[in-house]
Amino acid sequence: MADSAAQQPDPEVLALAVKLFDAARAGDAALLAAYVDAGAPADLTNERGDTLLMLAAYHGHAEAVRALIERGAEPDRANDRGQTPLAGAVFKGAGEVIDALLAGGADPQAGTPNALDTARMFGKDDLVARFEQR
Repeated sequence: MADSAAQQPDPEVLALAVKLFDAARAGDAALLAAYVDAGAPADLTNERGDTLLMLAAYHGHAEAVRALIERGAEPDRANDRGQTPLAGAVFKGAGEVIDALLAGGADPQAGTPNALDTARMFGKDDLVARFEQR
């Protein structure tokens, strides 16, 4: 019989994860950088598959996006719905975040719907042209 205590998440680890996801939503680049530098996973995901990078991008925090990518966060990692940070940034109209993600290697055609399709859906012709050139 399996030890049920071994299957229970550590409350301190859960508290740290909540702190990091909150920092990503708030754009606390310094805190995120410090924890990832200390060993926290750059691609930590929540119960919906959203990474720290996805949350920082979706909430419009370019500095946090850059800090996470510099520390190894995967710019094209999709959440459980197939959405990428770049598609989220396009949806939100976060130009500086889009620039940071593209500079970090994000692929406009990754994910479902991808960033290119998202730009088309919302009539963002400038982004469509930019993504088609890549």
